Amino acid sequence: MSVKFTILGSGSSGNCAYLETDSARVLIDAGFSPRQIRQRLASIGRAPENLSAILITHEHADHISGLFGLAHRCGIPVYCNRGTQDAILWSFKGRWNGKSGPLFGCVKNNSTAPSDSPPKLDWRLFATGDHFELNGLAVETFAVPHDAQDPVGFLIRAGAWNFGIATDLGHVTKLAVERLRPAHVLVLESNHDVKLLQDSRRSWSLKQRILGRHGHLSNAAAADAAEQIISQNLQHLYLAHLSRECNRPELAHGVMAGRLRQIGATHVQLQTARQDRPGLTLDLA
Repeated sequence: MSVKFTILGSGSSGNCAYLETDSARVLIDAGFSPRQIRQRLASIGRAPENLSAILITHEHADHISGLFGLAHRCGIPVYCNRGTQDAILWSFKGRWNGKSGPLFGCVKNNSTAPSDSPPKLDWRLFATGDHFELNGLAVETFAVPHDAQDPVGFLIRAGAWNFGIATDLGHVTKLAVERLRPAHVLVLESNHDVKLLQDSRRSWSLKQRILGRHGHLSNAAAADAAEQIISQNLQHLYLAHLSRECNRPELAHGVMAGRLRQIGATHVQLQTARQDRPGLTLDLA
């Protein structure tokens, strides 16, 4: 089975990744505008009309801002849990406008929704902790600690390859470590440098939220997490969800690279995801 994986972008302003096999083409989160997602897919020769599904980790805007515009007009099934669905629908309540907003580019469904409600989506609900099959992918879900309704991480098995997704979590639980350890490819949050966050102009309450156990991982916390997760299985590690204001790619990369050297994990290829552009496509035979 041929497997391709591309992080279309990751950071505090948007998160979206693309996974493709011979039988599945899946987005993990849709945190950019539909136009941006279409453009980023086009840069790797793909289009949203051919997507099999969109998997959603949680309802925050940097993970769902393009969801309705893609899923409704392109007829793409949306996989999430009930708590996330309820939070998404609540966040869009009263904001939908059938003549403007997030709809553009897709042609499968030309219907419009009433102006006082979001458009209908093809929801495929799972319970957190469920395993399910999606066009030959085996998807395992698990709870993560983040300040959302019912946030999840994913372990996605695509043929011989396992993809771990953990982009928003305040700390790494034993459950997350257990679920992510089989990953050959891991996308792990490395959100902020603690000093840059403390010195930033952000409010005290926001700093406390980010630093809390349901906030985001610092570079050092991400390195601690990786040390627990890494096995001989892991070949590719992507640092994700970097804060534009409170982190630097070279800081995140340097902390993690130093920890990999320290624990002798020389077999792991380390990359830092960018907010402004897609990363290189990982092509796995």
